[in-house]
Amino acid sequence: MEGLKKPIRLIWSVLNARTEGLGLNATARVFGVAKNTILKWETRCADLQPVLVLYCLVHQFLQVVIEGDEGYTRVKENLPADQSLGWTILLMDRVSRFIWTLNCGKRDKKLFKKAIQRLAAIIHHTADVTLMTDGERRYGHLLFEICSELIRNGKPGRPRKTLKPDVKVRIKNKGAQAHKKGRKLPKYQSPWPEHPQTDSRIQTQEIHANHAEAFFSALRRKCATFRRRTNTYAKSSAGLQRLLNVYWVIHNFVRVHFTTREVPAVALGVLERRLSVDQIFQVQFA
Repeated sequence: MEGLKKPIRLIWSVLNARTEGLGLNATARVFGVAKNTILKWETRCADLQPVLVLYCLVHQFLQVVIEGDEGYTRVKENLPADQSLGWTILLMDRVSRFIWTLNCGKRDKKLFKKAIQRLAAIIHHTADVTLMTDGERRYGHLLFEICSELIRNGKPGRPRKTLKPDVKVRIKNKGAQAHKKGRKLPKYQSPWPEHPQTDSRIQTQEIHANHAEAFFSALRRKCATFRRRTNTYAKSSAGLQRLLNVYWVIHNFVRVHFTTREVPAVALGVLERRLSVDQIFQVQFA
């Protein structure tokens, strides 16, 4: 709260409007606040995201089912989808709707690896982790690179390399992969071998990323910079990430989710009750 001269309620109203679909210029006109002032408030709120992530990662979880998906938006100029800097990776807990990762950038190995490193940190604090994706194989490949171990059974030969115990990954074979001539691939499969101690039984109807896809549909309505057909798009990837971090803080710790009727952090078990706006602005960070 250091250096804030405006009332906290006004700051909250501005941030709430920004995460409900109002653009930067429109917000400045409605509330009579300079654009640079709004950007400073957003930056201060966005800086809380790394601190709150670390706070969540110190907790232990029994079972976590995470859905992974990615979407893109226009950044700076209208480019083909594969060249856009607005690709955003989402890792979201299915039950509580808690967002673990919401990072944007170019759709390359660096972006996926950053998300999988967060997932690897979750695995260290969870007894049972399941990852469901929409068919992007880089999730499973990078997870196998970061989170795998050798099975030493005392037999001669090279030890078998598998995912860590109680880690399950399922991807959907879609497009040409599912319709190749010859041996037909299963609709869902694990991209890499799982540990022998892992209970790999997953019901087919449970393998989907519907909640992640619904989140991106809502994000296009609530986040002005995530719209591709209006001039409210982000002018830089840093500006897009700043607003995504603001949305992450408000979504996880302040706003009640309409489906679970709870704040996602409370539903996940990280907090006993939702954080007030005053408490959000009293969180200290370096």
